[in-house]
Amino acid sequence: MTVVHEAVGGIELEPAEKREIWRFTQCELPYLWSQRTSYFILGSYRDPHIRRLRAVQNELTKQLGAYPFIMGDLLELPTDRLNTFDIMFSLLATYSDYIVGVFEKESGGEAPELGEIDDSPYFDKSYVFPRDYAWVADEHLESKRHVVQAALEIAFADDLTEDEAHSKIDSLINRAQASGIDIDEHEVWDILDDRVDEEEEPATYWVHLNKFRKFELHDRCFPWTTEEELRTAVDELRRRHHGRSGKRMDNPGLRLPYPHAL
Repeated sequence: MTVVHEAVGGIELEPAEKREIWRFTQCELPYLWSQRTSYFILGSYRDPHIRRLRAVQNELTKQLGAYPFIMGDLLELPTDRLNTFDIMFSLLATYSDYIVGVFEKESGGEAPELGEIDDSPYFDKSYVFPRDYAWVADEHLESKRHVVQAALEIAFADDLTEDEAHSKIDSLINRAQASGIDIDEHEVWDILDDRVDEEEEPATYWVHLNKFRKFELHDRCFPWTTEEELRTAVDELRRRHHGRSGKRMDNPGLRLPYPHAL
């Protein structure tokens, strides 16, 4: 199978490795080769981030005929010699209809995943959901999202007292409202209070900003701050795909390979 060959860099597989990969394809890939619309969900498996992945999975399940899945729930490849992540990721990403990445930080397992999907062959079917992301080309506030991001950065600034932070956030909201941005002061403070109570600092993406911007320019970036906003954004994606299928009837994977073909 070409996908596996490329994932392992062309090295010769041992018979036992071929059998394990074949077992994985038999167990997991038929779901992707069915007529259901499959969504490969990427993101951190650590708590509380895994809760957001489950929220995305639950929202996508509402779509009739959808099969949203997380790689951590699937059968593992028991091999010590090979990079099993590369093999599993390549197989799942290749045969999934869509790839959905949920990002809350720039380190961890989801960082290399973003590097995989921001280019061919996966970019055209991928969508990103970065928390607290806002592309700011200048110093001006352009939307509610920019205001919330700026308020979060002020709230978690180490060099400000509580009173100083409160004053700066009030001033920020006033400037935003004066510039015509439709934003409610109480809504902003509710978001900030929740994040402070949960000790969830604003996400930083110094390395990833340009990658998210690429998806944004292709209308496939869905920024969010709260879990409710994440669910709403996923619902928007689900509605886009309503009545559509990414299936190709000439999918080369419709026939299961035998171990010797790997």
